[in-house]
Amino acid sequence: MNTSPMRPAIGGMFYYVLAFTLGGYFMFAAVQGDYGIFRRVQISAEAQDLTTERDKLTAELAQIKNLTLRLSDSYLDMDLLDQQARDVLGYVRADEIVIR
Repeated sequence: MNTSPMRPAIGGMFYYVLAFTLGGYFMFAAVQGDYGIFRRVQISAEAQDLTTERDKLTAELAQIKNLTLRLSDSYLDMDLLDQQARDVLGYVRADEIVIR
């Protein structure tokens, strides 16, 4: 009988290393990749910030629309017109005293 020396199973070890490497890569991509968990959290935070900014801009737009309506030809608010004339043109009545 002729016995051959035992060779290490390099092929089997190669498959385990390959499977471990691929598993590690896919786990890393699932956590930190372009479509990973961290990116999803970042996108959710950005969406919440943008929603807050949108709501603030909507309120500001409503205020501007209100002021525009109050100065329109169909509805003229004399107090607002007087305030705008004072602010923009520096209008002062004759009976007022200006302190600078």
